[in-house]
Amino acid sequence: MDQHDGFIAKGQEGKFCKLLKSLYGLKQAPKQWHENFDKTLTSAGFIVNEADKCVYYQYGEGDTVILCLYVDDILIFGNNFNVIKEVKDFLSNNLR
Repeated sequence: MDQHDGFIAKGQEGKFCKLLKSLYGLKQAPKQWHENFDKTLTSAGFIVNEADKCVYYQYGEGDTVILCLYVDDILIFGNNFNVIKEVKDFLSNNLR
C-alpha cells in the first residue's frame, strides 16, 4: 500500500500505510472474514467439515447444529430451536 499524493511526509517518503483491519470490498476481505469466522466457531467447539470448509457442525446430548457459510451469509440448521438461538446470540456477540 503506497502513501497517497499530498499525504507524504517529508523525510518519510519510504513509509507506507499499515492496514489494521480488513475493509469490506478489498480483495483480502473474504479471506479475513473466513479466518475470523473459523476462529470464532472452532473456539466454541464447532468442527469444520473436511469435504467443505464452509460447513461447521456441533453435536452433543441429542442436539445438533450445522452452519453453512456462503460469502457473508450464514444458514443455520438444527434440531433444537433454543440451541439455534444460543448460536445466533453467540455469533452476534462475537463476530465483528
